[in-house]
Amino acid sequence: MKTTIQEVKTQRELRQFVHFPNALYKDNPYYVPTLERGDLAVLDPKKNHAFAFCEGKYWLALDEQRHIVGRIAGIINRQYNEKTGTPYARFGFMDFVDDDEVVDALFDTVETWAREKGMKVMNGPLGFLEFDASGVLVAGFDELPTAYGKYNHPYYETQLLRRGYAKDTDWVEYSIKMPDNIEEWFRRPAGLVAQRYHLHQATIDTKKQMVDYFPQCIPVLNETYHNLHGFSELTKEQVDDLIAQFVPNLNTDFVSIILNEKDEVVAFGISMPSLSRAMQKCHGKLFPFGWMHILHAIRHNDTLDLLLIGIKEEYQGKGLNAMIFDKVAPSIRKYGIKYLETTRELEENNSVQNMWNRFETRLHKRARCYIKEL
Repeated sequence: MKTTIQEVKTQRELRQFVHFPNALYKDNPYYVPTLERGDLAVLDPKKNHAFAFCEGKYWLALDEQRHIVGRIAGIINRQYNEKTGTPYARFGFMDFVDDDEVVDALFDTVETWAREKGMKVMNGPLGFLEFDASGVLVAGFDELPTAYGKYNHPYYETQLLRRGYAKDTDWVEYSIKMPDNIEEWFRRPAGLVAQRYHLHQATIDTKKQMVDYFPQCIPVLNETYHNLHGFSELTKEQVDDLIAQFVPNLNTDFVSIILNEKDEVVAFGISMPSLSRAMQKCHGKLFPFGWMHILHAIRHNDTLDLLLIGIKEEYQGKGLNAMIFDKVAPSIRKYGIKYLETTRELEENNSVQNMWNRFETRLHKRARCYIKEL
C-alpha cells in the first residue's frame, strides 16, 4: 500500500480527521463513538482554551485511492513540560488500519515534527489535557467502554511496540456491583467524618447552584491531581470549557460538594449515568435524534460512571469519600443503579481503588500510555 500523509489544514479535513475512527469501527459492537462536534471543538484553537499553552498539528494517512486509513495528532503542552522539566511531545487522537506502512508513515511524521520542535521524548496517546481520552486499550476488548474512554483493536499495542515504544503507565477500570442496601454502607462513617471535621453537604438542587460552586472546585481539582501523570493545572477558562461539555448531561442527584464551616469547598464528587449505549445509537451525531438517546440514558440506566473526585490535600485520607457517596447513595437506589464504572484511573492510585475493597469488584479494562526517546 502506497501511503500519503496529508496535514490537516481545512475545516473539511478536520471533519474527516474527527470522523475517521467512527468509520473505522462502524460495525464493532464494543466501540463507543464520540460526538464529532465535541471533538471538533477540542481540536479548534479558537474554542479550546488549552491552546493558550498548547500547540497541536494533525495528519491523515491516505491510500492510493485517497481513502483515509489513519490519523494522528502531535501535541506539545508547554505548561506540563515546564512543570516536569522534560521536553515532551505527545501523540494522540491516533487510529489506523493494521498496516506497517501506514503506521510508519504516521509516526515518522509526528516524530519528525517533534524533533524539529526541539522535543526529546514522545509520550502517548495523550490529549491536550488529562480529561481528553488517553491510552491504548490493552485488556478488555470484549467490554463496553465508558463514553469518556476509548476503544481500539488489539493490534495498536503491537504496532507501538514495533515502533520502539515502551510502557510508561497504565490506567485501570473497575466495575463495582452496588449492594441493595447501599445507603447503609456510608451513612454512619459519613456522619462521623462530618462531625469530626465540621463539614456539611452543599445545597445543589439545581444546575445553577451546582455551577456556582465550580469556581471553588478548580483549586481543589488542581491540588488533587497535581502529581498525576500528564496533568497540568486547569485555568478558569478551561473549566468553562469542561462545564460547557459536561454540565448539560449532569444530574445534581449524582453530584456531591462538601463544604467546611466557612462554606468553602473542600471536596467534590461528580458521577453520571452511563452514556455508552446512547452514544452508540447516536453514531457520533447529536442531531437530529441523538439527543433523545442521551436524555433517555440520563433518566433510565443501571450503570453510573464515576467521573471525578477531588479532595483538598489537608482532608485526604480522612474519610471524605464516605460523605461524597452518602450523598449519592439514595439516588443510586432511587434510579435503580446496579453497577458503578470507575472510568480510567492510574494503576498506582491505591487511595481511590481502596474505596471499593468492601464491594464486589471486577477489574475489566486496562489502557496503557507509551514512551520513546527521540
